[in-house]
Amino acid sequence: MRKTVWIIGCSSGIGFHLLELYLAAKHNVIASARDIESKNSIKRLKDKYENLRLLNCDVSDTNLVESSVELIYDSYKNLDLCIFNAGVYEAMTYEQWEIKNFENMVNVNYLGAVRVINALIPYLQKQDRKAKCVFNASLSSYFGLPYGGAYSASKASLVNFAQSIQPELLQKGIEIQIINHGFVKTRLTAKNDFEMPELMEAKDAANEIYKGIESKYKFEIRFPFKLSLFLRLLNLLPYKISMAINKRLLK
Repeated sequence: MRKTVWIIGCSSGIGFHLLELYLAAKHNVIASARDIESKNSIKRLKDKYENLRLLNCDVSDTNLVESSVELIYDSYKNLDLCIFNAGVYEAMTYEQWEIKNFENMVNVNYLGAVRVINALIPYLQKQDRKAKCVFNASLSSYFGLPYGGAYSASKASLVNFAQSIQPELLQKGIEIQIINHGFVKTRLTAKNDFEMPELMEAKDAANEIYKGIESKYKFEIRFPFKLSLFLRLLNLLPYKISMAINKRLLK
């Protein structure tokens, strides 16, 4: 079946490669980001694929999110898949804290997803087929690591939110799925000045996500294995042990 797919946050990195995969599979794809029409990489895809539509959307703007959803349903009537990949990131020591960075990460990484699903639900529950909404979170949601408190807190909020709404929405034919992945080589992780274990190429991460989304439904897609296992175990350990390990991660 040819699907209608909305990918939010796809001008580069994982989102861009997911966009390529869904276009190559001949689905109708709506690509969204802030000023999406100004991105040269997106323009090249638009010239190549007739099944691509560009839609400017800033997930921090509730009115713009709502109008974007309305436009999609005016054009396509149904939406099979929404992938929320918008995100901002800053790693900070406590001496570098700026409240605006905390606010920005919560506003985009967490509340942006809330705005999108809140606007979509009235349409999704009325359409004539099932739908799936996928939130790109992070393995950092498992345990707060040094210098990443603002980012991991926003992603942990996103995961907790998804866990909370999944039972309700599943009854309405809306599948909620989260992606917890490790370090991926993007413009965001380029800011890091520390070693990133099991660092992946964005294209490889997108392939893992694509396979997970298109496979039999499960709530969480997580990778890479070793890093996800380490962080899950860290979360299960008594704090006396886990915090001692966390201290050793300081530079």
